Amino acid sequence: MLAAAGGAVALLQPGLVNGKLSDPARLVLRRVAQAILAGSLPADAAAQEASLLAYLDRADNFIAGTPQAVQAELSQLFALLPTMAGRRGIVGLSATWESATVAEVGEALQAMRASGTELKQQAYLGLHDLVCAPYFSGEESWAVLGYPGPTAV
Repeated sequence: MLAAAGGAVALLQPGLVNGKLSDPARLVLRRVAQAILAGSLPADAAAQEASLLAYLDRADNFIAGTPQAVQAELSQLFALLPTMAGRRGIVGLSATWESATVAEVGEALQAMRASGTELKQQAYLGLHDLVCAPYFSGEESWAVLGYPGPTAV
């Protein structure tokens, strides 16, 4: 899928290292999560930081549980997105990941979602799922949403 766009980049700096997100990939996923989860993250800065760090650890575990073919595609995607070409060409984000506001990242993600380009839509859907499944599986997300947790049986 991304071989043509990111194959050379993926060979030089893979997005996954030993089955876990590389540092640049963690930054991208963190910023994407902040945009997708806006309003669901704790308002307190320290609690938000702890929640995001726990989420990123769960994302690594989630990725490790996917088939090798999925991991290979995620590695290509996360090799490409930290680069200027990936950030601008796929995400449509002109600001760097470090300097982009949550609103800017959110607008870029929505443009990906609504894009007529299948690659952008697939990348958006993958990012969305990679944010929501691991994040909402964490107990620290439940209180913010008013969910008391599963009922004891």
